[in-house]
Formats: sequence, structure tokens, C-alpha cells
Amino acid sequence: MRVMVIVTATRDSPTGAVPDETPYPETGRFNEALVNAGVMLAAEGLRARSKGARVKFAGGKRTVVDGHFSDAKEQVVGLWLWQVKSLDEAIEWAKRGPFSDGTEIEIRQVFEAEEFADELTAGPTGRGSRSSQLSAK
Repeated sequence: MRVMVIVTATRDSPTGAVPDETPYPETGRFNEALVNAGVMLAAEGLRARSKGARVKFAGGKRTVVDGHFSDAKEQVVGLWLWQVKSLDEAIEWAKRGPFSDGTEIEIRQVFEAEEFADELTAGPTGRGSRSSQLSAK
């Protein structure tokens, strides 16, 4: 199964600048262990919110809001995509991560294309029941 591991900011998180590897050797070693174990599929750090934008959809309109999202309670600063056998395995890997106090990460299973086979192959009137497929898993 694939999982996305989402890392949220702490008050000590980098500000979105290109990181210098020097202060983060533990992260480099952790990533290397993930790669060597065949777990890591991708790893990405995200720039500060000020470098981004949001597109809001309401009443048929699209409104673009440039960075500095004051309403954001949690800022995502990075993510991994891992291939693991179970959620328990992902949790064990996450517990080994080189995170400082106050860090919180979220692990979420990724849907696989096979789970949407009926929707991807059905015509306009032949949609399969997604809720029955998901509840069977």
C-alpha cells in the first residue's frame, strides 16, 4: 500500500527557503534508510505559503488568493510518498524520523487506480457503486 506522510510546520520549521543540508544530516540519513529499504517513492519539501496561491470555488466563480494565508492553522512543509505493507509499518518508520519536539505528522493511505476501475471504465450511464467497493476493502 502507498501512504502519504504529511509534515506540518512547527515554530522552528524552515521558512520555505531552499534548505542547506548541513543542519539536517539526520534527515538525510533517515531518507537514505527509507530508500535503501525500498520504502520511499518520493520526498518533497514545500516553499513558504507566501510563494503559493489558493483558488477558491464558490457560486460558479473562481477566486485566486495569493500566499500569506492567515486562516491556515497548520502549514504543510513537506511530504513523503512511501510504499509499505501496512499502516503499522508506516507508523514504525515515522516513529524513527528525526523530528523535533512539537512536530506532528499525518499518515494517510493513497487510493489506488484499481479501486476506481468501474468509474474509470464505465460509460456515462454505467457507473459502478464506489461506496460498495470502498466498504468491501
